[in-house]
Amino acid sequence: MEQILRVGVDLSKRVIQLHGVDAHERVVLRRSVSVDKFPELMVQLPACLVAMEACSTAHYWARKLAVFGHTVRLIAPQFVSPYRKSGTTGKNDAADAEAICEAASRPTMRFVPAKNVYQQGIMTLHRMRQGWIEERTALINRLRGLLAEFGVALPQRTTALQRIPELLEDASNEIPGVARSALMTGWQHLSVLNERVTEMDRNIRSHAKADESARRIMELPGVGALTASALVAAVGDAREFKNSRQFAAWLGLTPSQNSSGGKVQLGQITKRGDGYVRMLLIMGARSALLTAPRRDDRISRWLLELEMKVGWRKALVALANKHARIIWNMLTKKEAFVANHIPPGFQAKAMQTIAAVT
Repeated sequence: MEQILRVGVDLSKRVIQLHGVDAHERVVLRRSVSVDKFPELMVQLPACLVAMEACSTAHYWARKLAVFGHTVRLIAPQFVSPYRKSGTTGKNDAADAEAICEAASRPTMRFVPAKNVYQQGIMTLHRMRQGWIEERTALINRLRGLLAEFGVALPQRTTALQRIPELLEDASNEIPGVARSALMTGWQHLSVLNERVTEMDRNIRSHAKADESARRIMELPGVGALTASALVAAVGDAREFKNSRQFAAWLGLTPSQNSSGGKVQLGQITKRGDGYVRMLLIMGARSALLTAPRRDDRISRWLLELEMKVGWRKALVALANKHARIIWNMLTKKEAFVANHIPPGFQAKAMQTIAAVT
């Protein structure tokens, strides 16, 4: 046990698989334990590097194991897959734990920041809100579809749903009594979902107003309380990212590459990382793009010129990428947003270019 240098842990709901190696990369630990016995085993191990895939329970175990003196690293699942040995055994818990252990040994491996309890609490608000919105959308479509079966067609507007109680009380349509009762129950449930979403919005706005980093992020055009709160909760310490491009890549806002032989070919964005935060950034970029003609700062002028060159959709994603990079600088340097910010050295380079031309 005292020879263990690094342990790969494959988490699950009931059984946890461990794969440990020593300084010579020899396997010295390979066993599975129940979830209840896992803390007891890790307390007995000497302090070492513990690697896990970034899954739903990984952040909880990261905090737990850090208290035991271990150094915990979380790895995105897509970075673990290349190290899994397929062979004849295929995919199993032991192979997954070994792949995690191997991936953690790579010097260029990128790790996922572990969330604290407060961050996970705020993200719970966002996840519950998003789940209720999806449930509300499905319920609206269901109500509209069922009403259409009886010849009652509603326009695709949210305000049109307010007519449902009136339509159900109208005896001139062909809706039978048993269907009226079921549809009214659905309408009442829709009202409950609206109240729950409103309550979550109120709690999220309160968090964004109380958090200093979130208030700073909201200075960006197109970034509101919802996006700022989600970013603060999802990112935590932005200094764990080496630079702003790595932060944008973590959010899946950088283009994928298919380059070979010195020929660079860029494709669509990778869409890796947290899809919810990426969606909020793109929605915020859409708002900023629509209002850009009313502003005269450097970013708005750049955005309008880019839209003319590459089109609306590409300009939208490019702005979301730029917002991510600006947010990384704001979080790491604790600086406020300056719309007409000039990067260091930009003015000197411009003067040199003018001098060379003249």
